[in-house]
Order: sequence, then C-alpha cells, then structure tokens
Amino acid sequence: MSDPKQPGASAPLPKTSVADGGELHQRDAATPLTTNQGVVIADNQNSVKSGARGPTLLEDFILREKITHFDHERIPERIVHARGSAAHGWFQPYQSWSDLTCASFLADPNKKTPVFTRISTVAGGAGSVDTPRDVRGFAVKFYTDAGNFDLVGNNIPVFFIQDAIKFPDLIHSVKMEPDRGFPQSATAHDTFWDFMSLMPEAMHMVMWIMSDRTIPRSLRMVDGFGIHTFRLVNADGRAKLVKFHWRAKDGCLSTTWDEAVKIAGADQDYHRRDLWNAIERGDYPEWELSAQIFDDDLADSLPYDVLDATKLIPEEVVPLTPLGRMVLDRNPDNFFAETEQAAFHPGHVVPGIDFTNDPLLQGRLHSYLDTQLKRLGGPNFHEIEVNRPKCPWHNLQRDGHMRMRVARGRVAYEPNSLDPDGPRERPDAGFRSFPAPEAGEKRRVRADTFADHYSQARLFFRSQNEVEQQHIIDALVFELGMVDTVAIRTRMLGHLVHIDDTLADAVAEGLGLARADADA
Repeated sequence: MSDPKQPGASAPLPKTSVADGGELHQRDAATPLTTNQGVVIADNQNSVKSGARGPTLLEDFILREKITHFDHERIPERIVHARGSAAHGWFQPYQSWSDLTCASFLADPNKKTPVFTRISTVAGGAGSVDTPRDVRGFAVKFYTDAGNFDLVGNNIPVFFIQDAIKFPDLIHSVKMEPDRGFPQSATAHDTFWDFMSLMPEAMHMVMWIMSDRTIPRSLRMVDGFGIHTFRLVNADGRAKLVKFHWRAKDGCLSTTWDEAVKIAGADQDYHRRDLWNAIERGDYPEWELSAQIFDDDLADSLPYDVLDATKLIPEEVVPLTPLGRMVLDRNPDNFFAETEQAAFHPGHVVPGIDFTNDPLLQGRLHSYLDTQLKRLGGPNFHEIEVNRPKCPWHNLQRDGHMRMRVARGRVAYEPNSLDPDGPRERPDAGFRSFPAPEAGEKRRVRADTFADHYSQARLFFRSQNEVEQQHIIDALVFELGMVDTVAIRTRMLGHLVHIDDTLADAVAEGLGLARADADA
C-alpha cells in the first residue's frame, strides 16, 4: 500500500524541494560549460540515445570525452611520500650571506623568495591516514631568480641506510607484505623488522622512529632536516660544508601513541585539515632555516663521517647559524595540480650550493628524476605550473610527451651560427661544480669511517628524559610484539644490547624474552 504522506510517481515535487534554477539547479551563467575543444554543451544531464529509452549512441562525443578523461584522471602515486599536504609561501634571509654562498635567495634580506612546501608521510599510500608512526617528508621548492632549488629532506636528521643501493630493499621491507597486501602505513610487521635487524647501520634511525618524533601533533609543529652534507660556495669559489635545519616556530610537538591511534579512527585527514584551516584563518605556520656550517678540517677531525647519512653532527660541536625564515600563507588552488604534481628533486640546485660524495645523496640524484619521468608522464614535467621556474629559462631541449612551450626557429642545437640571439652558455654566471679533489681506486666498498652503528643511537636514547625513554621502550615492545618470527625479535634485541642495557632489559621483559636469547 502506498504511503498517503508521500507524493505519487507523477506528483509534482513540493516547491520547497526545488531550488532556484529548477530541480537540477540550472540557471543562465556568464561562463558556458564546454568540451575540451571549446564546444558549448547544451545538455550535461543526458547522453544521446535512440529514443528516450533506447540505446546510447557511440557518436555522443560529449559523453565519450567526459568518460575518457575521467578514466585517465589518476596518475601513479609516489612510491614513497604518497600522502602529503602542501602550501605556498615565502622565504626571507635575515641578512646577506654572500660571504658564504652566491646563492641569490640568501643574498638580500629585503627580498622574499616564493616557496612551495610539501610535508608527507612515507610508508602509506595516498589514501592512508595522517597520524601513523612514520617519518615525515619535508620538501621545500625555492623559486629563486637563479632557478629552482629543492631542499628535499625529512623531519628526522638521519636516515636508515648509508648507500642508495639499499633504498629499494628498505622500501620493499616497509611497504605492505606482497603476498597478503597488509599492513599499510605501518612498520609493525615481520619484513620491516627483519630488514632492520640485518642492517646495524639503521639502529640510530630506529631510535628516532620509535620516539615521539614520528607521531607529530601537527604538520605546523614538525622540524625539517636536509639530512645530507652539502657545500656552500661563494663568488670567490671558496666553500664550506653545510647541514640544513628547519625549526618550527610553534615548537616540535607530538601526540601520544594512544592519541594518534584514536585520531586515525576519528579523522584520517587530521593533519591535512589542521594545516589548511590554520592558513585559511591567517594563522600562518613559520619555520626558521638554520645551518651547521663547517670546513673540511673540522669534518676530518670528527669521530664519524659527515658523508654518512645515518649520523648527525651534535649542535654543541657545530652550533646552528640562523639564516632566515619561511612563512606558508596560501593554500593550493587545486590539490592535484599543485600538491600531487609537484616534483621535488635533490638535484635541483642553484649556483652557490653544491653536492658532496654522500653515497645516499648521489643515488637520490638519479632516483628522483627517474621517478618523476614515470609518475608525471615524460620529460616535460618542469613545464607544469607548480614546477616551472619563475625566472626566465631557455634551452634547446625539444619535444617529448606533453610539451607545452612552443619552440620557434630552425635551430635546436648548440653551438650554432644560424641563431646568433639564441641561448648560449655563460661561464661568468653559470653553475660551476666545486673542484673538490678526488683520488681513489674504482671499488664497490664502504668506507671504514662509516662503521660505527651504535654510538649515536646510544647518545640519542640517553638524551631523552625518563618519559621519552619509556615511550621508545613501549613502541619497540608494541612493534616487535607484532612480529611473528621469534628469531627476528631476538636479533633486534641483540642490537639493543649494544645501544643501552636498560633499553634492552625493558624491551626483553616486555616481549617475554631473556637477554641470553639475544643474538649479541
């Protein structure tokens, strides 16, 4: 029996349910809806059919264009750092640092350089939660008047591995296990801890990721680090070694593990929403860029190698020099076009900043470019607006998928005599690599100076207060407790013995293992 309170199939809709513009809210507008070819669309509600209830016709080019574009909307997500949030802003130096570097964005305290900053989780996919226990990527693109400079780091000053040849193994271990498709965005599983337990060089990083640093309160409250040692080169060709640091103005704050788990269940977009809303209400997040600046003689005197990405330089050895500040004051206009298509690359440097022989950095110089070619469809990703330099750029590169700039003239090579006004090299102003002396045999080997894997892990654990140490212990007990293979747990316990006895005893007790079980 029909409900007398409900209108019949042919009854008109109540006036209160029909908005201005009719049932479909259509009204005259100054901007007509068109196809990608500019053809104005008369009806965006119905496909072309043979009769009102007949088959849809293949000739409906409006339908086919719309569906085909929809089918191809998604691009491959980043292999790591897939879930990120970003914002526009600016950087301004506190003073001229031209005595240290000829990098133009550090030369004039009255000049603001536009930036685009993306902060991300590492292990999870694009649809994962914001609050897992995970490293946060911290990448900044400076649109300088001498080209784009990308400072591509993390919220932790060290890394898991010393050489880029191990990076695929690291990521394969932390991602979901390939036979079962889980866990996602988590390190509490066998393959990750199996790899960690077989890589002593990772122990310093293990202490950091088990600390509160990997469950931040807000993206506005994470610090950032360049991780690697770079060089600053001034106009006279003199160089200093440098490590870059970002310090959050709002402080480096964390949640507890219990809070992070509850937030993940209640609002998986917690960090993304917090950053967006803060900028919308004018509460602009700010970071100070500082640097540890030192020379080769000091580097040679240290008990560890400054080219080892698993080590840091204590600030009491090389204090921080504040260089300037970054403010993020504008949200993206379009998440996909900007946040997702942004291509950060540690090989994007400008005159005044140069690389070192850090073997992890050297591998990243290849990998980041290679992955952008795959993810963004070809060699012209630099023409996408968010990646495009804001300074003039000219070269003789041609063609490729999605070429947007129209190259004119008959010349696509250099040197040439047919285009005297075309682009030419500029020895007086161009990028020059620092002439660091290099000598050695071609060998596949690790330097002896990379060998100490436990000293800085021990220093980090013992630098934490009692509550922070307990959080590390609790995290290790939880993570290793999720590992099914007992041999992996005991092997990790063997590493903890080399870091700190109190730590090893507490974790062993939490796992129900005896210290004697550890593979020391």
